[in-house]
Amino acid sequence: MSTKHRAAIIGLGMAHGPHLKSLRDLSDRVEIAAAYTPSPARRDGFARANPDLAVVDSMDAILADRSIDVVLVLTPPRTHLELVERCAAAGKHVLLEKPVEVTAERARKAVEAMERAGRRLAIMLQSRFRQGSRHLAGLMRGGELGDLLSGSASIRWWRPSDYFAQPGRGMKERDGGGVLLTQAIHTLDLFLSLAGPVDRVAAMAVTSPLRRIDTEDVVAAAVSFAGGAIGTIDATTVAYPGFSERIELACGKGTAVLTAGNLVVHWKDGREERHGAEQGSGGGADPMAFPHHAHRDLIADLLEAIDGDREPEVSGRDALKVHVLIEALLASAESRRTVTLP
Repeated sequence: MSTKHRAAIIGLGMAHGPHLKSLRDLSDRVEIAAAYTPSPARRDGFARANPDLAVVDSMDAILADRSIDVVLVLTPPRTHLELVERCAAAGKHVLLEKPVEVTAERARKAVEAMERAGRRLAIMLQSRFRQGSRHLAGLMRGGELGDLLSGSASIRWWRPSDYFAQPGRGMKERDGGGVLLTQAIHTLDLFLSLAGPVDRVAAMAVTSPLRRIDTEDVVAAAVSFAGGAIGTIDATTVAYPGFSERIELACGKGTAVLTAGNLVVHWKDGREERHGAEQGSGGGADPMAFPHHAHRDLIADLLEAIDGDREPEVSGRDALKVHVLIEALLASAESRRTVTLP
């Protein structure tokens, strides 16, 4: 039997919008108990826009409230480890905005803190919850498409100069990484969940002259999968005006093409199968130009995981895989050598 949860939001920046809409959609299952950000201006703005919600001026007030059992952490990546550890110590379940942290090692520490506390940790990698993604996952899991032969992921997005005007954005000190960790991580996580683990990468990565940043914004790589297939990864934020991300899986019985939630399966027997719909994914000038439904479904899965005493579908432990892949891509680019994943 499900219970009604009380949730708090920590971090009221750009990312909070789809989370807030999702929680309101799920009002029969979760109550928004409190919201907090260290910025007084953002607290005031949030309070004016949401007069029905409680805004607190201290994170301690959230952690000390035993009636709050779920915390949404929507803060910059480098703050995640400390905040997750504090939530774990307070006995809270956590929904964490991607990435888990700025390095795979810090991400692992956050995951282990939650596991030691016996609390659930879900990561907002919502691309897995689109209709087309879920149907393709079923086909791959059930073996209907046959063995994977070749797989590619293409994320050709655009970010204008004003996106990088916010202090620290695009810099390693705040964000920890560039296009791979900040933008492409959604598609790369989905790619791994569909195609299976990658065991080797050979990558190139550069920072274009378009922005004053110190993280990569153009990456290209060849990859090999543990199952024997090979493929490519192409990720950038310099492709004006921004294009829908695309995953292509060429398999023994057909080829699946997933474009921003729209799935087309070309079967070798001549059939063509379609599921889902292409939708905004934040690949252009407005990074928030996408529907919130996948966010809502991921949060609903976390609530079900808490009630059912199981791991969320996108658990912290599962999300470590994409962090390891990203670090391998960057290590390969820096060393100019093929890197074998652990």
